[in-house]
Amino acid sequence: MLLQNRSARRELETWGGTIVRVPWRLACIASLCVFIGCATAYTPPALTTQHPAHPEAPTAPEPPSSSTLAYGPADRPALQPAFSLAQREMSHGAHGAASTHSPSAVGEGKVITVMPEKSQIIVDHKDIPGVMGAMTMGYTVTPPSLLTPLKAGDTIRFTLDTQTQTIINIEKLHK
Repeated sequence: MLLQNRSARRELETWGGTIVRVPWRLACIASLCVFIGCATAYTPPALTTQHPAHPEAPTAPEPPSSSTLAYGPADRPALQPAFSLAQREMSHGAHGAASTHSPSAVGEGKVITVMPEKSQIIVDHKDIPGVMGAMTMGYTVTPPSLLTPLKAGDTIRFTLDTQTQTIINIEKLHK
C-alpha cells in the first residue's frame, strides 16, 4: 500500500478539483521551456549614435585648460626649499624680534641633478647650521654660469643666500 501511494503521488496532481495525470518528466520539460522562453524574451534596444558605447558616438568636448594646474615640465613651478612656520617667523622677524640669521650660509653636498636651462640644481646636502637640516633640495643658482662645470655626482661647497634661498657661489670639491 505504501508503494502504491508513492507512485500515485508522482503521477497525480490536482488541478481545480479534478485529477489530472502529469508525468513528472513532462512537467520538468515544460517548466524548462517556460524558463528558457522567459529568458530569451528580452532583447535590449539597439544602440544609437548618441550612446557613449556606440562606435560612431561623438567624442566628449575637450575640457577648458586650467590656469591652476601644471601640465608639463615647463609649466611646473621651480623647486624651492620649504621652510617650517617657525623658520619663516624667525626670518621675517616675528613678534618684533630681529632675525638672528646671517644673510648667507655655507653648505656641502652632492649634486643630484643639474638643470642649466632653468638655472637650477638639486643637491643632497648636509646640515646647514642655523638654516636647515640635511636634505635633498632644489635651488635656483645665480648666476647660472656657476652650473657649467657641474655634473651629477660632484661634491660641492655652496653659499646660500638665506633671504632668497638661492645659491650664489659654488666650489667643486675634489674628494
